[in-house]
Amino acid sequence: MEQCACGTGLAYAECCQPVIKGERPAETAEALMRSRYSAYVHVETDYIFETTHPKHREGYDAEGTREWAENSEWQGLEIVSVKDGGKDDTTGEVEFIARWNEKGEDRVHHERALFKKEKSRWFFTDGKAVTQQPILKGPKIGRNDPCSCGSGQKYKKCCGK
Repeated sequence: MEQCACGTGLAYAECCQPVIKGERPAETAEALMRSRYSAYVHVETDYIFETTHPKHREGYDAEGTREWAENSEWQGLEIVSVKDGGKDDTTGEVEFIARWNEKGEDRVHHERALFKKEKSRWFFTDGKAVTQQPILKGPKIGRNDPCSCGSGQKYKKCCGK
């Protein structure tokens, strides 16, 4: 039995396939996110369009989306965090990392996806890319603090120039 691409460890026929085929709705924002990833893997791109909120469909490139899904080798979905989006919520946020290979090059997409539930149905509304945050080493030095190099001067007159 084929394992679902969404990463739950369940069989595709028990997990995302019934949601994608319209046999049952996604009960949570996370379930919709997982099913949308699986839809890319199985090139079910009509489902991607249908689960995008109607107010956010403008500019959707059906042919380009299908071609991209067909020509990509899907390597996995990682759910980083979920905020709201439960059965009784009307909005939710799912942070995820999707991995695939496109034209021999490994790709990674890290996003915070926003979801809205209307009439008992979850929709994707928008997504914000998550960028790498700089690594801070130790506490921040203020302009008027003594310089960390040990010169005895203020930071702004020494290494902060």
